[in-house]
Amino acid sequence: MRGTWIVFCLAVLGACAPKEKYDLVIEHGSVLDGKGTPAVMADVGIKDGRIAGLGNLSGAEATQRIDATGLMISPGFIDLHAHIEPIMRMPDAESHVRQGVTTALGGPDGGGPWPLGKYLDSLSAHFSLGMNVAYLTGHNTIRRNVMGNENRKPTAAELDTMKAMVRRAMNEGAFGLSTGLKYLPGTFSETSEVIALSEVAGGLGGIYTSHLREEGLGLLAGVREAILIGREAKIPIVLTHHKAMGKPMWGASKITTALVDSARASGLDVMMDQYPYTASHTGLSVLIPSWALEGSADDFKKRTSDKKQLTKILDGIKFNLLNDRGGGDLKNIQFANVSWDSTLQGKTLHDYVVMKGKEPNIENGALATVEMQLKGGAGCIFHAMSEEDVVRIMRHPFTMHASDGGLARFGEDHPHPRAYGTFPRILGHYVRELKVLSLEEAIRKMTSLPAQRIHLDDRGVIEKGKVADITVFDAEKVIDKSTFEKPHQYPQGIQYVIVGGVITVDPSGMTPNRAGKVLRGTDYLRR
Repeated sequence: MRGTWIVFCLAVLGACAPKEKYDLVIEHGSVLDGKGTPAVMADVGIKDGRIAGLGNLSGAEATQRIDATGLMISPGFIDLHAHIEPIMRMPDAESHVRQGVTTALGGPDGGGPWPLGKYLDSLSAHFSLGMNVAYLTGHNTIRRNVMGNENRKPTAAELDTMKAMVRRAMNEGAFGLSTGLKYLPGTFSETSEVIALSEVAGGLGGIYTSHLREEGLGLLAGVREAILIGREAKIPIVLTHHKAMGKPMWGASKITTALVDSARASGLDVMMDQYPYTASHTGLSVLIPSWALEGSADDFKKRTSDKKQLTKILDGIKFNLLNDRGGGDLKNIQFANVSWDSTLQGKTLHDYVVMKGKEPNIENGALATVEMQLKGGAGCIFHAMSEEDVVRIMRHPFTMHASDGGLARFGEDHPHPRAYGTFPRILGHYVRELKVLSLEEAIRKMTSLPAQRIHLDDRGVIEKGKVADITVFDAEKVIDKSTFEKPHQYPQGIQYVIVGGVITVDPSGMTPNRAGKVLRGTDYLRR
């Protein structure tokens, strides 16, 4: 009798207990938790910007509900290599958010703002952001501030100044140090300099991401250098936008991935990130020997006025056109943005040479490269990678999906399609169509793995208590639409993007709601 009475009392108390009330419930969907495990049918309840309930929430009260029948509910995608330099001009970050991206890490390839703290304060105080943003501090930015574009070693005092700048940036919120050792002025640095700066970042919990010194014929040496920096500086490493550039190096990913495996087996924390395309995007100047670009634009002009130096410059460009990013064909170099002649955007170096009334051969391509650089250069798309290497790198368990894409405004310039399509392309083309990866593994590589890499322990997975950064998509329809010919096309199949519990994208497109935050490494790296 006593037991029956207890059961009755508990039943009454349960009936009288207030129902959980959520700000938003996403119901009837399949939840991918981001850890690589199979999807499960569950509802997701969101309250005060965080995940507050999981399971059957049909009886719960909610201010808003999303019917996710037939859809996947995933952690929001985290882009660990993003060129978000235009964020103050494009704070909604629509080209990224409509891919399902809820967090992007800026300051790659040795770039990024300086001073970082002041920039982050301004971004946080004055802009309504469509996604969360975080930053690395850039070696090239720091070196240029201290040494300009000079081709020499730093003095002891200059190195101390650069180390102090890295320390300051880390204390102001950077998540680590990036290098662009292919670009000026980082290309002039010795490995010991990078190790010294990386030790500072690593000592404060940061990571080291490296645009390798070379991604073509010098690729293997570049990978070994990055691993050496990680070992000596005791810092986690990301080989960023990892690739094998130029036909002579196609297939080299067999060796580079083996080098990563060997390094990991020895105890080093090495990962990679990659975009799912066989074309890169960078400045036309990448074809020009670094020594020729030392100093200012006027210095380059003077060198090209000297017959001996011009011959040497042209020889270097011809070599790169044949063996590196040129891929042996002027048609492989496509203009993305040309400030001094926008009519060239979308056309190729082959087209430009023909327009000048010349034979489209390597010699004339080299001359045209010098001419264009003297006019102000150009942003270019270089079609010089192998699909086999892309797939091999993609399959590696410690490769993260990342765009290397810039923020794009619809109809402006001629961007690489990765600016609009990276993450839907993975899910639609490489998962559903080619079955290169399982859906669960692909989601892990764009959510929990990048979150772990930079210690974002409050997001990247679907769990109670985590920040409600969530992407809802149709696994049967998601696909990129942006192409190299017509880049300004949003993807299909991304139904909802929720940032901090706020619906930022719905089936009609971008909503007016903005809840993106400026994330600072000081809040994550030293917990």
